Amino acid sequence: MTSVLFVTDAWYPQINGVVRTLEYTARELTRRGIRSEFLTPQAFRTVPCPTYPEIRLSLTRRRTLMRHIEDSACEHLHIATEGPLGLLAASAARKMGRTFTTSYHTRFPEYVAARMPLPLGPLYAWLRRFHNSGSACMVATTMLETDLKTRGFGNLMRWSRGVDTEQFQPKISSVLPDNLPKPIFMNVGRVAVEKNLEAFLSLDLPGSKVIVGDGPQLESLKRSYPDVYFAGARTGPDLVNHFAAADVFVFPSRTDTFGMVLLEALACGTPVAAFPVMGPVDVIGNNAVGFLSEDLREACLKALDVPRERCRVAALEQSWAACTDQFLDNIERAQEAFEKGKRNKAA
Repeated sequence: MTSVLFVTDAWYPQINGVVRTLEYTARELTRRGIRSEFLTPQAFRTVPCPTYPEIRLSLTRRRTLMRHIEDSACEHLHIATEGPLGLLAASAARKMGRTFTTSYHTRFPEYVAARMPLPLGPLYAWLRRFHNSGSACMVATTMLETDLKTRGFGNLMRWSRGVDTEQFQPKISSVLPDNLPKPIFMNVGRVAVEKNLEAFLSLDLPGSKVIVGDGPQLESLKRSYPDVYFAGARTGPDLVNHFAAADVFVFPSRTDTFGMVLLEALACGTPVAAFPVMGPVDVIGNNAVGFLSEDLREACLKALDVPRERCRVAALEQSWAACTDQFLDNIERAQEAFEKGKRNKAA
């Protein structure tokens, strides 16, 4: 493998799991002498996504995508998202007779259902057609793979996630107000309805609750929970120090497929409290670095007793190098399957 073109509807200024996964993967590929190119909304005219204006939707045509794919001269095409760019890129690849892989990062049907009363069945049928049209669909966890198999998704391959343990470390500086009562229960991420933050903010907990991040639900949550400290979006060392300043990282989402922030919290020595659902089950599991319960308050209180050193040790086992090994192996297998299919059709 000499080069990979990533097509993604999620890109800067968004900061989320998709963006970070692609960024760290590209960094690892570069270290191995493999060229990475990106096709993102920054290359096109865009419009704001309804109900979430921070997300920009690209306006372009299949013919334009075909030209971009050709101009990149990349050996492999990987489509990371199911937005306008991803859909057109898949259509362009099929028209060009090129192999491509996809990845399933977001439980999109649940994401949509959290905003409007639409049935999940038709949404999953649409996603199934998109992902099954490629040579492989990469998923982060065993639980997600099992779920998608039952929904008729095929050619599923595992592509786990890692954490930059050089960046995310248990360093603590004075980033929170001194008058915040302890312990500190914190969430970091997009402030949006699908993150189920009210399940956390409505809990009767000792100490303080802190939300780090930005998003469409921020202002309404500020009005509803005036006693919560909203730190806003943070990046770099400032973000790391927020993770490290928490006593417990609370992850109330029921729609994430993984939750990279879980690994980032652990790398900073912060134990996790979450529901026993996809993502937390795979990351925390039986590692004793947090507590999972349908009673989120119970999980928060029990997580206070988890040794911080144990969290850091668990995170050190999750490397981006190993994740990139998986990614490259998946590409090789997908290309072999594609070529075999072409030979069978010609026979």
